[in-house]
Amino acid sequence: MPTTVAGLTGATLQTAPVVCQDCIWWQSRAGRRADKQRWIEKIEEDWGAWGTVYRDADDRVLGSMQYGPAQLFPRAAELPAGPPSGDAVLVTCAYLVSGAAQWVMQSLFLAAIGEARDKRASALEAFAYRYAEGEPPYERFLVHRTVFPRDFLSDFGFMTVRVEGRVELARLDLGGLQPVVEGKRARVLRWLKHYTSPAPVPAPRP
Repeated sequence: MPTTVAGLTGATLQTAPVVCQDCIWWQSRAGRRADKQRWIEKIEEDWGAWGTVYRDADDRVLGSMQYGPAQLFPRAAELPAGPPSGDAVLVTCAYLVSGAAQWVMQSLFLAAIGEARDKRASALEAFAYRYAEGEPPYERFLVHRTVFPRDFLSDFGFMTVRVEGRVELARLDLGGLQPVVEGKRARVLRWLKHYTSPAPVPAPRP
C-alpha cells in the first residue's frame, strides 16, 4: 500500500492523532467554549474536508493538519501578528507523531496548497516563528504545533504579512510562486510549482 493523504472530516477524525480529536482551541476564543460537532457540520457544509491525515505504507498515521477558511477559526484573531486575511485559507496546526520526519510536514503543506488552489482560494496563510539558529528539528516540528518555522515556510514561497516579536503571519499567494531560492527542498518546490502555476489555456482550434 502506498503512502496516503486523506481528508480530515467528522467521519475520519477518529483516525487522527488522539490529541486532535477533541481539541477546540482554534474553534473558540479565549475563555469560551465551542461545540466542535456544530463547527464540523458548518465547515463541511460550506467548505468540505478541513484538513488531512497522513498514513504510511503500513497504514500507520504519521501526522495530521487542520486548515480551512480563516474566518472559521476565531482564535486566529487573538494571536500575535493576527488576524489572518479574510480571503485566505488558514493552516492552523499540524501534529506529527513521534519519529515522523520533516518530509511528512512538507507533504501535509503540499496537500493544503493543492486543495486551497483547487477551491480557488486567493492565498494560504499560517503563523510562523523565527527560531534561533541551530534549534533541533524536535523543537521546530514536534514541540510547537500551531506555529511553523519561518525558514520552512520561506522555502514554499510564503511572504511576511506582519510581525509581532518573533511571531509572523505568513502568506502564500496562489496565483503563482513567490521568488525562492532552490536548495535542499528542490523536489518539494517542483511539486509546489505544479500546484501553484496557472492552469494551461487550450490553444484555439484552427
